[in-house]
Amino acid sequence: MSFRRIPVSGFSSGDGFFPDEVVLQILARLPVKSLFRSKTVCKLWNRLSSDKYFVQLYNELSVKNPMVLVEVSEASESKSCLICVDNLRGVSEFSLDFLKDRFKVRASCNGLLCCSSIPDKGVYYICNPMTRELRLLPRSRERPVTRFYPDGEAILVGLACDSSSQKFKVVLAGYHRSFGHRSDGTFICLVFDSELNKWTKFVSFQDDHFTHMNRNQVVFVNGSLHWLTGSWSGILVLDLDCEIWRKMPLPEQVSYGSAGNRIYLLESDGCLSVVQISDAWMNIWVLKDYEREEWQLADRVSLRCIRGLVPGIFPISQTGEYVFLATHKQVLVYQRKNRVWKEMYSVKNGSTLPLWFSAHAFRSTIFSCH
Repeated sequence: MSFRRIPVSGFSSGDGFFPDEVVLQILARLPVKSLFRSKTVCKLWNRLSSDKYFVQLYNELSVKNPMVLVEVSEASESKSCLICVDNLRGVSEFSLDFLKDRFKVRASCNGLLCCSSIPDKGVYYICNPMTRELRLLPRSRERPVTRFYPDGEAILVGLACDSSSQKFKVVLAGYHRSFGHRSDGTFICLVFDSELNKWTKFVSFQDDHFTHMNRNQVVFVNGSLHWLTGSWSGILVLDLDCEIWRKMPLPEQVSYGSAGNRIYLLESDGCLSVVQISDAWMNIWVLKDYEREEWQLADRVSLRCIRGLVPGIFPISQTGEYVFLATHKQVLVYQRKNRVWKEMYSVKNGSTLPLWFSAHAFRSTIFSCH
């Protein structure tokens, strides 16, 4: 689509017009809901959300503003709601009622969510909660998702969204069990390709285990998905192009188990990052050279002023400017430049689960799941 000089009501410049690129830059910074409301202004703006150049521009800017998505379940009610915490725009609430199913969010990447059906195991959805687009994934012909050990569900669920190509892949991986038997270490991996609309399968052998937070904090960078192992022995990496598993070492200085250290895996401005939390400090490591596996200590943060919260605090999302962390009932943000802590969200009533249990890094994009 070729852009002309576009008249914009409500703005005043010398001749009443703004250059095309200025208008696009303004629109690309709107929240998704406001952007879709602006479609009624004129035919040109109505076509923006389907224009490849504008979609890429919007998503590139959104990537620089990671948020936190938390599922809040009220103790007195069976239903739950989703809360989006944005460092720039504050807190907003939205619903995934268009799924018309009971579900849990299993993975998040570049604005898309991978959700699994609670009543119907093996059913997975990809959706964009901001545009309310939904895609039901086809079932695998082999139906091995019902044979994952120990409870029939995949241990690892990963979502890899390439914003430049507007394609995505979904990974379901776990230990396979034969009927009536425990797992023998066989690790089944199913990969769904959005372009081909089909699943592929490959088998390997693994001996790792994964905590709940390890499963939630899957990171997609450099064409690969990354999970921190439960033993904190390293990072399990799935190269999606070659469909090969491998191990990546943690920073040499990172140790688990001493002085209450805990380790988490996050993304930081397109790089893999390890966050190490002890009783008094939070160390942030960034993988500056992916090929050489060279880690750099990017920040060292004193936790003295939130000392009472440290045992139950979990980092969820970050950039070079701030870090989001969740506790049982709060979402905090730490501003790295001025070293200030701020509460962004707090649960008003009783919640059945702590916020960190269902918290995911999130971005508000117009990435299509079709």
